[in-house]
Amino acid sequence: MRAAFFPRVRAMNPLKLLSIRTNVSYEQLPGYESNASSPYSSISLKKYRWRSPSPGGERFPMLVKMSLSRMLMFAITTVLCLGLIAVGGYRSHHKMEEKKEPPKNAYPWESFPRFEALYNGIGTLVTKEQWISEQELMRQNLSTLPELTTTPSSTPPMEPFAFNPYSEYTSDEYKEHHYEVRECFLDDEEKVKAPEIFAYPGLPQNMTNPFFGSYDVLNLRDDVCWDRFGRYGPYGYGYDREEGGLGMADQSEKVGSGKVWKQQVKIDYRKVDWGAAQQKCFEKNKRRFENQTDPKDAKSRAEWKPKRQVARQAYILRSYTGYTYDDHQLLAMRAMINELSLKTGGEYDVHLLVQVRDDSIPIWTDKEIYQKTIQDHVPEEFWGITTLWSEELMRLYYPAPFPENFENPSGQPIHGVYRGAHFPLFWFSQQHPEYDFYWNWEMDLRYTGHYYEFNRKITEWAKEQPRKGLWERSARYYIPEFHGNWTDFAKTVEQETFLDAAGPIWGPAVFPNNGMLPSPNETKPPRSYLEDDYEWGVGEEADLITFNPLFDPAKTNWVFKDDVDGYSRQHPIPPRRVAIITVSRLSKRLLDLAHAETYKMKHTMFPEMWPPTIALHHGLKAAYVPHPVYFDRLWPLDYMDKIFNHPEKPTDSVFGWGEHNQLGSSFYYNSGFAGALWRRWFGYIENNEGGAWHELTQTGRLCLRSILFHPIKWERGPATADP
Repeated sequence: MRAAFFPRVRAMNPLKLLSIRTNVSYEQLPGYESNASSPYSSISLKKYRWRSPSPGGERFPMLVKMSLSRMLMFAITTVLCLGLIAVGGYRSHHKMEEKKEPPKNAYPWESFPRFEALYNGIGTLVTKEQWISEQELMRQNLSTLPELTTTPSSTPPMEPFAFNPYSEYTSDEYKEHHYEVRECFLDDEEKVKAPEIFAYPGLPQNMTNPFFGSYDVLNLRDDVCWDRFGRYGPYGYGYDREEGGLGMADQSEKVGSGKVWKQQVKIDYRKVDWGAAQQKCFEKNKRRFENQTDPKDAKSRAEWKPKRQVARQAYILRSYTGYTYDDHQLLAMRAMINELSLKTGGEYDVHLLVQVRDDSIPIWTDKEIYQKTIQDHVPEEFWGITTLWSEELMRLYYPAPFPENFENPSGQPIHGVYRGAHFPLFWFSQQHPEYDFYWNWEMDLRYTGHYYEFNRKITEWAKEQPRKGLWERSARYYIPEFHGNWTDFAKTVEQETFLDAAGPIWGPAVFPNNGMLPSPNETKPPRSYLEDDYEWGVGEEADLITFNPLFDPAKTNWVFKDDVDGYSRQHPIPPRRVAIITVSRLSKRLLDLAHAETYKMKHTMFPEMWPPTIALHHGLKAAYVPHPVYFDRLWPLDYMDKIFNHPEKPTDSVFGWGEHNQLGSSFYYNSGFAGALWRRWFGYIENNEGGAWHELTQTGRLCLRSILFHPIKWERGPATADP
C-alpha cells in the first residue's frame, strides 16, 4: 500500500485544494498607466479576470476506483477542504466587516504591468520600419510616438494584399526540378477556384512583441498582420448564408472590409465537398509524389534527369461524436484544407479522425451505420474526409495486457482516450502508409496566419537543425530579448550542458530494460559528440516536431511523469521526455516504431510522453520549434528565464505546480489569455472590453501577426453590450 500511496502524496498539489487555484486568472493591478505605454490606448484600468479554460477537473478526472489509499487521500483532502472553507469564510467575513483592502495577488506575475497595445486596431497600421514595440516603449518610459505616426482612426491606412507563401509553381526553375503542379478547384466542374487570403503590409503601432520564439529564426513574415475579414472572409465570414457564407459580422466593425471582396469572389460553400475536392486534387498531381524509376534502356538512363519527389503529409484533426462544429470551426477547417491541400497541388490531405464514444454502435460491421454515424455527427461538407474509431477498436488492435504499470494517477483505463489518445494515431498511420508525415492536430487550436507558410517554414527550420545539442535546446524556451540571436542561445545551452553532470543526449538512449526493439542503424552517431562540428542531422527531416519544450519529467512534479507501462519494475523507470499538448508532426518512421513498441513489446506511456520518448529511446531527430508566443504582461526578462528555464526545484517547474505562470501566454494547455485575445480579434467583447462600439470609436478591429493559439474552448461572444 505504501508504494501506491506515497507517489500520490508526492503528486498532490495542496494549492489545488483552494478554489482560487482552479480559477486562477489575470487581474490588472494599480500602478500601471496604460495611456503612458501607448497614446493610442484609452482603455481605463480596471480589475478583471479571465479563467483558465482547462480547470483541474478536466485535466484530472475523478473517474477513479476508490482503493484504500485513495479513500485515505480523499478523507485527508476532505478535512483540509472543510478546514480551509471554514477558515476562509471566517476571514472573508472578518475582512468585510473591517473593510480592509483585498489581499495581494497570489502570484508575482499578476503584479506585472499589463500590455494594452495588442488591442490597437487596424487604423494604427505603420510599416515594420516605423513600428515600435510596446515593450520598448514601456522599458524606455516613452510617452509619445515619433512624429511619423498618424492620428489614429478606425480606417485602415493601407491596402490588403493576397498573401502567397507558395513556390512559383509555374516558373521554369521550379519545373526543372519538379513535376508540374496542376491547379485544383473546389467543384467538379473546375469553375470555383481555390480562394486567396489577405494580409495588411504593416503592423499596428506599438503592437507587442512575442516573448518566446522568433519570426526571424523561423523565416516567417513579421511585417504583416491579419484582420478577421482578410483571414476568414474568403471562407464565408462576413457575407450572408443566402450567398453561401456564414454571416457572423452583422454587428461587426467592418470599415474597409469591402477591399477583400474586390479581389476575391464570394464562394457558395453550401455546395462544397472537401473530400471530393482533395481526392481530385491528388489524382491530378499524383505524379509529383510517386517514386521514380530509371528508364530501362541505357541511352534514356544517360539522358534522364529525375525530378524531386514531394513528401505527402496527413493533417489529422482529432474530434469525437457530440462535438459542436461552431461556424468559427468551419472557417478554420476550410482554411486548413484550402491552404494545405488544394493550393499545394495535394501535398497534404486533411483528415477528420472522429472518436465514436458509444462502443455499442456497430460501425465496423455495417457500412450503412458507419456512414450514418458520420452524417449524424459531422457537417456535410466534411463527410468525405472523416474516419471513425472507437476505444473498442483500440482494445482489439492493441490487446491487453500492458504489464507492470509504474503509476496511474488518473485511474483511467489504458485504452481510454485519456491515457490512450495516441493509439488511434498509430492505427491511422498503419491504415494510411502512403504518407511520409502525420500532423496530430487538435480542434481547439487556431492560427491567425497562413497555414502553409507556418507548416513549411517550421519544417524547413527543423530540417536544418544539427543534432548536436538539439535535445538540450529543445528543452528550453527561447527568449530572444534575453538570449540574443539563435547562435547566442545555442552557445548558452551548450555551456549549460557541459556543466550538467548528465551530459548531452547523443544517439539512442541506453538504459537497463527487459527487452527493446532495435533502433534504426542511421540513428547511431557517425562520430563522437566532441568530434562533431554541428554537422550530423543537418538536412535531415525531423521525426518529431513539437510546439512546447521537450522536457525531462523526472526533473519536475508533472503529475503523469510515471505513467509508464510494459517496462520491468525490477529496473529503474526508463528515461523519458514530454511535450505538453499532443499536437506535433510525426514521421512515418517514428509512428512505425511506436506501433511496434506498443503492439509487440507492450510498451506505452501517457500520450504527451510516448512519442517524444520513442524518439529518445531510438535516437530519432526531435525538435521543439520556437514559434512566437505572446504574453499579456511585461515580464522581467531575467525572471522569465529563471521561472521557465531554470526552476530552483521540481515543484517550481512550469510543467508542474508552476503551470500558473503559463496562464498569461498565448499557447499552453491552460492558457486563459489565448482565448481572450482570440475573441477580441474576432470582434467580441471580452472582460467588458472591446466589441463593435469600441472598435468603431477607437482604432478599428484588431490586426494580429501570425500567432498559434491554444486552447480556444469557445469563440462566440457578444459584439455589443447589453442595453
